[in-house]
Amino acid sequence: MAPAGDREGYWGPPTSTLEWCEENYAVSYYIAEFWNTVSNLIFILPPIYGAIQTYKDGLEKRYLAAYLCLTAVGLGSWCFHMTLKYEMQLLDELPMIYSCCVFVYCLYECFKYKNTVNYPLLFLLITYSFVVSIVYLNLKEPVFHQVMYGTLVSIIVLRSVYIVLWVYPWLRGLGYTSLTVFLMGFFLWNVDNIFCDKLRALREKMPPVVGAVTQFHAWWHILTGLGSYLHILL
Repeated sequence: MAPAGDREGYWGPPTSTLEWCEENYAVSYYIAEFWNTVSNLIFILPPIYGAIQTYKDGLEKRYLAAYLCLTAVGLGSWCFHMTLKYEMQLLDELPMIYSCCVFVYCLYECFKYKNTVNYPLLFLLITYSFVVSIVYLNLKEPVFHQVMYGTLVSIIVLRSVYIVLWVYPWLRGLGYTSLTVFLMGFFLWNVDNIFCDKLRALREKMPPVVGAVTQFHAWWHILTGLGSYLHILL
């Protein structure tokens, strides 16, 4: 059953295993979660720019892959929040795993001197992505995805902290900014989940534009998208 305050819209009843705190079809008949959808532009436009600059500068393909994977996450998330369909949910969640694997590869290859491929690490990450995808498609349990995603993020954070503390200390500002922005997004993601009923009740008393500021899942997109972009720069 849809939560109170939700409306019927163009894409019909949700089939996704997750729904977020934003009221469905409250802004547009054609977009289930309007603010959660348009906030994904931060995942799409800056990484496209980064990919173009990476290509122009002749950098290694792993950096191009990182930017394009981040763009794919944004496009998938856009489709998911616009429709709340299960197929679109997979288009959001599985690229999150794949993009993090690309980030891990980049971080563990940042000390090499030649344009080579680390095949053992590549095989390990591809295997991880494949196994997580197969298990999740059969299990359909969001907590499993969140744990697998969180595992990759933890590896990324630990590796990044090591790099900025012991190898490239002049990058501490960028590294800590990226991490802080991402953690702020994660904090708001939890607030949105835990206090959803109170947030919805609060929005009913506020003008629509002001109430939009309390769409904390949209802020999660903005902050994690920015944090991820800064991390690729790192």
